[in-house]
Amino acid sequence: MREQPSTTGNGDAARPSRVDEAERALITWLAPGRFRAEDRLPPEHDLAGMLGVSRGTLRAALARLESTGVIRRRRGSGTFIADPAGDASEPSFTAGLEVLESYSMLASRDDLSLGCSDVRISRSGAPPAAVQALGLEPGDPFVVVERVLTIDGVPAAWMQDVLPGDVVLPPDHELRALLRSGQMLLDVLRGTGTPVGFARTEIGSRLIAPRDRVGRALRLEVPTAALELTETMRVSEARAVQWSLNLFGPGRLQLHVLRAPPPGPPPAVAASEPEHAG
Repeated sequence: MREQPSTTGNGDAARPSRVDEAERALITWLAPGRFRAEDRLPPEHDLAGMLGVSRGTLRAALARLESTGVIRRRRGSGTFIADPAGDASEPSFTAGLEVLESYSMLASRDDLSLGCSDVRISRSGAPPAAVQALGLEPGDPFVVVERVLTIDGVPAAWMQDVLPGDVVLPPDHELRALLRSGQMLLDVLRGTGTPVGFARTEIGSRLIAPRDRVGRALRLEVPTAALELTETMRVSEARAVQWSLNLFGPGRLQLHVLRAPPPGPPPAVAASEPEHAG
């Protein structure tokens, strides 16, 4: 039976129980993306010692995480991170990493309709990672664009972009309209004549809680592993024009990479006829 939070005798706000605290500690521990799907967690005895709780409390906390799909427990095998594969019925698209294409182009090929909601444009609050990637100095102007990407009207990703203040952008009201119509910032940059040459993308994961800002935006009901893409767009090695953080809900973006063997010498031609000069 699920342990209930204890309350004070005078009706004050409920205090979290030991199970509540263990559950929160586990979610915090998993949140930075330390594990991948199907990774096995330490044995219960070790994990209980790490948290400083009894095995009974730990098992109750693990049962909650199992019920919300964060972990899977297999009798005789252990506790594993659940596969965050999304519902196949949800709209999604696939992307290769070899060519720099905007999501609008990918969606068009898959006959999907992109849009966005909750568009916010500001000129403060750039994350430190963006400041570093863009080479911004104290006092340098910049623009922060945040929104929720939708696929066929369903929230698919939370996006945050930071651009240096000298990058040419349409007025804010026009930019909002372009984003809501399904254009991406890469489309906008190309439309204003910014010659984006290449991008560097870091791929990771992040556990999103339903009550987090991103969790609410994506309408999550349980703690969910999101695909995290951090990208820096560049005109050249010396000039970065856009930093992006994209958090995709499970199954909304399927990535693939086309790989080939390293180049080698051409195969020898079979000797069937004598060679002729000229």
